[in-house]
Amino acid sequence: MSFWKNLFGGGGGEPRQEAPAPGEEYNGFTIRATPMSVGSEFQLAGRIEKEIDGELKTYDFVRADRMSSRDDAVALAVSKGRQIIDEQGVGLFKQSWPKTN
Repeated sequence: MSFWKNLFGGGGGEPRQEAPAPGEEYNGFTIRATPMSVGSEFQLAGRIEKEIDGELKTYDFVRADRMSSRDDAVALAVSKGRQIIDEQGVGLFKQSWPKTN
């Protein structure tokens, strides 16, 4: 049965994190593409890093987009990382959800 699911695109298994691509510097941030392998496709994912006051801050993002090529997933993750930085800047490291007591 699993042969038929894989053959016709059903299932595909759980996402598996791939080795991160080399980081790319952009406006003082580092963007690392971390595509996730899902069956025979790669799901768009990445990490944005920046050192602030001597502490490395990170922001991980995962999107629903899937590509058949790892290289395409890496390129799109870097592009999405740039977009996130342009829209939010260092504000992306601030917690926006309410704190619980």
